[in-house]
Amino acid sequence: MMLAALIRKEAREILRDPITLGTAIFLPLVLLFLFGYGVTLDVEDVPMAVYDQDKSQDSARLVEAFTRSGYFRLKHDLDSVRQLGDVMDRGQATLALIIPHDFSEDLRAGNKATVQIILDGTFSATALIVSNYATAIVNRYSTETAVKALAARGAPPLPHVTAVSRVWYNAPMKSVNYIVPGLFAVLLMAFPPMLTALSIVREKERGTIEQIYVSPVSSPTFILGKIIPYGAIAFLEMLLILSVGTLWFHIPFQGSLMLLLATSLLYVLVTVGIGVFVSTITRTQLAAMLLSLLITLMPSFLFSGFLFPIASMPYLFQFYTYFFPARYFNDISRDIFLKGLGLEYLWGNVALLLAYTVILFVLASLRFRKKVA
Repeated sequence: MMLAALIRKEAREILRDPITLGTAIFLPLVLLFLFGYGVTLDVEDVPMAVYDQDKSQDSARLVEAFTRSGYFRLKHDLDSVRQLGDVMDRGQATLALIIPHDFSEDLRAGNKATVQIILDGTFSATALIVSNYATAIVNRYSTETAVKALAARGAPPLPHVTAVSRVWYNAPMKSVNYIVPGLFAVLLMAFPPMLTALSIVREKERGTIEQIYVSPVSSPTFILGKIIPYGAIAFLEMLLILSVGTLWFHIPFQGSLMLLLATSLLYVLVTVGIGVFVSTITRTQLAAMLLSLLITLMPSFLFSGFLFPIASMPYLFQFYTYFFPARYFNDISRDIFLKGLGLEYLWGNVALLLAYTVILFVLASLRFRKKVA
């Protein structure tokens, strides 16, 4: 009965502040669209500059091989090295292709023909992908040219090995299919902890918490009374961003919806539990907001595997990621969405989230009991 009364009290407090409630529910949608459209790891339509000193049919076919690939867009046809430096300095081209004046002559003589590729390495990850695309295009052009040359001489084509690639889990290799499922972990770690922490600290500042101190309500009951209403709001957030993220961005869903919802509910309890714990160690709303952002939002971006693969981090930081629950739910969400994995593969991460929930609840209850004492 006491728990039900606490839940009703908290629900009334939430409904009295519709602006905060609306912000809590719809601001994650704003961030979903911002990240869904603004963060992309795909490389396409790369601005390209060409300095063709040969001006031959062979060099023209090489340039066409770049533009026909769909990855590059010819923006600058240069006449001098000075122009090349100016275009690259201004950031008007990510890649520059320099074809020497003896390019076609070397090809027809059967000699090794060399072209130079200059990359803007400001964004190293993008530059690496662009470099791989450019190298693949040049290699394919080289093979086609060699085959044509042999055919023209009446020689049989040389045997060669062809690799046939097949991509699993994200066949179109669209980064949005990878980013949006990871966003669920980040967005749920951003707002529910902060809102929950502010609700309890607000009672401290107003003095209404004293009524709880002198009441027969136990610490676990009070903590549950805070977790359940805000957990319901956070789960509503999850349903909203899940629906919009999947339907709007057309993310393929391969796994069990019930398993995703069940693990989402568990993750929601973790995020709200963090907010409750933060509220027990802070006295002001400003301190609660700053601390909750410090231990939730920033680590979830950096150490959950949302944008940066954990395997590529230094070993010390890889160990550090195990302290953040966003890492576990990020793996769960992507594995269910893209791989269609079941509980038999995900039980480890689920168990860690469950342990995280229990530990937070116990710590918050013990910390609140100290306050009563």
